Amino acid sequence: MELDRRLNAFRPDLAAEVLKGQVEAARFVKGEPASVVASVAALRPFPDLGRGIDTELLRGENVRVFDRANGFAWVQADGDGYVGYLPEEMIGPAVEPTHRITAARTFLYPGAELRKPPLGALSMGSLVTVIGDAETRGTRYFLLENGEAVIAAHCLPIGETIADDYVSVATRFIETPYLWGGRSGFGIDCSGLAQLALMMVGKKAPRDSDMQASIGDEIGRDELRRGDLVFWKGHVGIMEDEETLLHANGHTMTVARENFEAAVKRIGWLYEQPTGYRRIV
Repeated sequence: MELDRRLNAFRPDLAAEVLKGQVEAARFVKGEPASVVASVAALRPFPDLGRGIDTELLRGENVRVFDRANGFAWVQADGDGYVGYLPEEMIGPAVEPTHRITAARTFLYPGAELRKPPLGALSMGSLVTVIGDAETRGTRYFLLENGEAVIAAHCLPIGETIADDYVSVATRFIETPYLWGGRSGFGIDCSGLAQLALMMVGKKAPRDSDMQASIGDEIGRDELRRGDLVFWKGHVGIMEDEETLLHANGHTMTVARENFEAAVKRIGWLYEQPTGYRRIV
């Protein structure tokens, strides 16, 4: 059986050392650790900015770099194992972050002053290294290793979670634009929403909907309740309650709530009936 190229780094000329004996390649390398320095880094199946994206990596997430050529780096994400190409400028030396962003979106400032023009923005799930704090007019900021500052209330130490219920996290993304391959508060797809929401409550999930279709326990349609996942071919939604589906979708082009039975009927003409139902444990 051929290995999934999304989760295994192999090419005819080069492959990850851990795949020695499983694939043929001219050379095997261990790879070098690095961290994402861009707010959001699109990961593509080929080193070509004109190609569609598979997924996204967030600032501070760690990767293993297997190759650098023509301005691109070929990497594998430590978090979910996804393999792909991103612009080399979007990665830097490996870091040990201390905090995770918990707001759906937050700004980066040049110091502890919200009246200054922001330098950029970060999505929920991004990782930062805090080296100090400061307060200005009652607002507390965390100071980062590169001189930037972020609102302290929008962060939690790594290891702490923002909620026990991942559905409540997913609802924070209501009306976030739909983006194929998106995995951030600036644009997100169906499986990206499920993965990111689960990650924020300490539950690990694979990236794509076909991979997610095997997590948790299988249940029947008549058992659906809050937090269950519903799968179609190429799509996944989250049950907010017994009657309401929450999902990033190409119909509204947003993260939206939809009556579950109406969604099944609407989606059916293109993707047929749901293929499975899973309960996260």
